[in-house]
Formats: sequence, C-alpha cells, structure tokens
Amino acid sequence: MAAKGGTMPFSRYEWMLAGRYLRSRRKEGFISVIAGFSFVGIMLGVATLIIVMAVMNGFRFELLNKILGLNGHMLVQPIGTPLKDYDEVVQRLLKIKGISRAIPLVEGQALASSPFHAGGVLVRGIRESDLKSVPAVGTNIKFGSLENFDQGQGVVIGKRLADQLSVRAGDNITLVSPRGAVTPMGTTPRIKTYKVAAIFEIGMSEYDSVFVFMPLTEAQAYFNRAGDVSAIEVYTDNADQIVQYRQAVNENAGRQVYIIDWRQRNASFFSALQVERTVMFMILTLIVLVAALNIISGLIILVKDKGHDIAILRTMGATKWAVMRIFLITGSSIGIVGTLVGFAIGLIVCLNIEEIRRFVSWLTSTQLFPPELYYLSRLPARIDSGETTAVILMALILSFLATLYPAWRAARLDPVEALRYE
Repeated sequence: MAAKGGTMPFSRYEWMLAGRYLRSRRKEGFISVIAGFSFVGIMLGVATLIIVMAVMNGFRFELLNKILGLNGHMLVQPIGTPLKDYDEVVQRLLKIKGISRAIPLVEGQALASSPFHAGGVLVRGIRESDLKSVPAVGTNIKFGSLENFDQGQGVVIGKRLADQLSVRAGDNITLVSPRGAVTPMGTTPRIKTYKVAAIFEIGMSEYDSVFVFMPLTEAQAYFNRAGDVSAIEVYTDNADQIVQYRQAVNENAGRQVYIIDWRQRNASFFSALQVERTVMFMILTLIVLVAALNIISGLIILVKDKGHDIAILRTMGATKWAVMRIFLITGSSIGIVGTLVGFAIGLIVCLNIEEIRRFVSWLTSTQLFPPELYYLSRLPARIDSGETTAVILMALILSFLATLYPAWRAARLDPVEALRYE
C-alpha cells in the first residue's frame, strides 16, 4: 500500500538518500568517523562475543568429556564392611537400564620415581578388560600395549608423567607407598619397581601427569587390600540424568553404599566456569552497547547537519514516516553490516583457533594457554548455534533501537523552522 506522499515504504529514493548520508563528504568527515567507529565497535563486539563464548563452551565440553571419560559419572563406596563382594555388586548394577559400565577400583597415593626425577601420583588398580573399556585411556595408548596387562606386573602411565620421569615404554619406575608392611617398629613404606607397559595421552595435563594404572590384584597386594576394593566407578548413558541413576544404584546395590556423583566431585570447578562465562558475556556486551550509543550520537549530529535537506524533502512532499525510514536505514545499515562482518570474523577465528594460537605463540615466542595452567593440551572452541543466534539478535536489536530516537527527531523537524534559520 502506497504511503500518503505517493511512494511505497522503503522505496528506492529512501535507500538512495540513506546510502548518500553514509558516504563521506569533506565537511561531513566527522560524522563518517563516528559511523566508522560504530561499525568497528559492533563488528569487534560481535566477533569477540562469539569467539569467547565458543572457547568457554569448548573448555567446558572438553573438560567434562575428559573428566567423565576417566572418572565416570558416579563413585560407589562401601559403608561399614569392606567391599569384598564387588563382583556381585557390579553384576547387580549392570542390570540397571542406562548403566553402561561398573568398574571396581583400588586407589592409593604413591611417589613415582626414576633415576632422573620423582613426583606424586595417584595409583589406580583396575582389571585389563575394564581399562580397555574406558575410552579416555583404552583408545589413547600412544606407546606400548594393554595386552596381558593382568598377567604382568607392568603399569600404564600418562605421557606427561613419562616425560617428567624421562622414561619410555619398557623402562622401569619405582613406586613408594607409605602404607607398607606393619612391623613391631611401625609401618614401613612399601617400595617396588614396575615396568612401564604402556603410555597414554588423554590431552588433559592434570590426568596425563598424575595417573598410574596397575593390575587390580597387584594393587590389592601393594596397598594391603585383603581381597576388597576401594570403590566401584559407574558410567551411565546420560550424565545429565544422574539423579535417576543415583536412586536406582542405591536401591539395587544390595548393601549399604555411599554415592558421590560427578556434580559433587566437580561442583566448585564447573560453578566457577559458569560464573566466569556469564561475567564475560556481560562485559563483552558492553562493547556492542557502546557502539550502539555511538550510532545514536552520530545520527543526532547527522540530523542536525541535514536539517536543511530534511526541510526541503518535507516541502517536496516527503512524509514524516519517509524521513524517519531514511534515518532508520542509515543507522541500521551500520549495525547490520557490522554484525554480519563480526559474525564472519568470529566464525573464521573459531574454526582456526588452534592454528591462530600456535602462530601467536610463535610470533611472540611465548606459550599461550599453557596446558599446566589450563589443563588442556590444545585450545578448544565449540560454537553453540543458540548462543551465536542470541548474540547476533542482541546486536541487531541494539543497533535498531539506537536509531529510533535520532530518526524520530528527524521526522518531527519542522520544515518552516529549519528553513527560517538556514
């Protein structure tokens, strides 16, 4: 339907005038500078938001997968009596729908040493079949093999631990445990040498430098376990439904047990990650907001500068709505183009984030995101379509809202007053 002035809304001449106002002329250079800053601000704000949120999502996803891939979703510990009937408990737990694996473990702390170095480790006794079924380890063996793990006295260690101790598959390491033999003189430390049967690399530095896997029967003897285990690690099909599985495990265990799920074991870590993610989103949103405010200031100056032009347009028959649409197009174009360019930049950076990290590290001769501090051996980025869409919509809405007041001021400009004082 045609407007009162005889033209359709968003007609060709409205777009032509809006485009002309965006192009710089000598006496309007300051306005174009403001428009340029607004464009760059929105572009950088959107790109930075997408990149930061993707990296935060990547960290959470990778850490969650690696933590749950090795530690399981639930830890079932005995209450009252030692867990000697672990085989029967495991069979009962595996009958629960949704329980994929139940692994009996013996855990203890020790000191691992070689002729070159020494360090504290967490020794985990486990059966060969169970170790192979843990994807975090079974599919990430870099050197050696897990074959005949139960028959030998070899151990499986992480790559970072192997590097720290300067050992390879086939070399020997010495484990020292304070829980050794009990003598009339007290408890003496237990010292025993083991061959390194295999070396794994999960990609999480904390695990690759701490865990030592030992055959279950050997770990029971090493830590003075009389045929019992420390706990049973339970893996489910859906970590988010842990409450339902927890109740089922408690009912089907057949004995008194104490259950700790993955949320309790990592509550502080993931809570801190979520808080940091929320705060970063709020801080980076301010970049887009400042850019939107620049659009307001630029358009207000433009309206003031173009008062004579607006008055002439009005006397030639242009309606208030036509004038308002012209300035809406002018301001919104900055926001739309800036948002789309920012989205493209953010997407490209996220898809090549690890290569960019390596290049910057090489260029500055520093190690960005060291694995000892950030736990992961590579910088992850995981783009969430919902979050990215929300960022784009937020930038577009802020840009559009920023144009409303200047466009309204242009529309209500009295042509008689504008021409009188020209």
